[in-house]
Amino acid sequence: MAKAAADQDRGRTGERPVADLFTNETSDRYRDILEAAAALFAERGYAATSVRDIGERVGLLGGSLYHYIKSKEALFVKIHDTALEVAAGRVLEAIAPLTDPWARLEMACVRMMEIQLDPHSITMPLMNDFQSTPPEIRERLVARRDKFETIFRDLVDELPLDPAIDRGIYRLLLLTLLNNVSDWYRQGRLTPAEIGHQIALVFRHQAGG
Repeated sequence: MAKAAADQDRGRTGERPVADLFTNETSDRYRDILEAAAALFAERGYAATSVRDIGERVGLLGGSLYHYIKSKEALFVKIHDTALEVAAGRVLEAIAPLTDPWARLEMACVRMMEIQLDPHSITMPLMNDFQSTPPEIRERLVARRDKFETIFRDLVDELPLDPAIDRGIYRLLLLTLLNNVSDWYRQGRLTPAEIGHQIALVFRHQAGG
């Protein structure tokens, strides 16, 4: 029961289990392939995961697998984009009931930390593996990330900041911090949500809010 409760709670606030990311896919076999590939990319990284590895995990080899996918690159882009789309949806859902600009930013920071620091997350492994992908698909990944970051651009634009503060720099500093917490985070004194609260508090204090 404890595991079920934890999974239910993660569905509300943190990262969705891999199996829940692709529920909109109509083909059961394609969904199996996406789930297997997402898990392998998160575990091993893009470069160390082969199409054969993915096929073996779902019991499909050679031409049978390519009936469902175009390439490993296209598969990575699909999974990367889906993970970011789900993350964006969770952030937007969390801030939707709030009207105060500072409260909205704080909740967005909290939800970001809950997603990124979830040990079951595939979002952060995929984001961190960005540099190992081929240059030809990196541009697509950057475009999708830029779209995700418009959430924070809009949130920062709502803030009553001092006119002397450059909103672009403010936003970039905030996103840089949020995106790199996983480099130093260790489970212990503060929960991911508490870290999100602290980040928002620091940025509000520095902005004189």
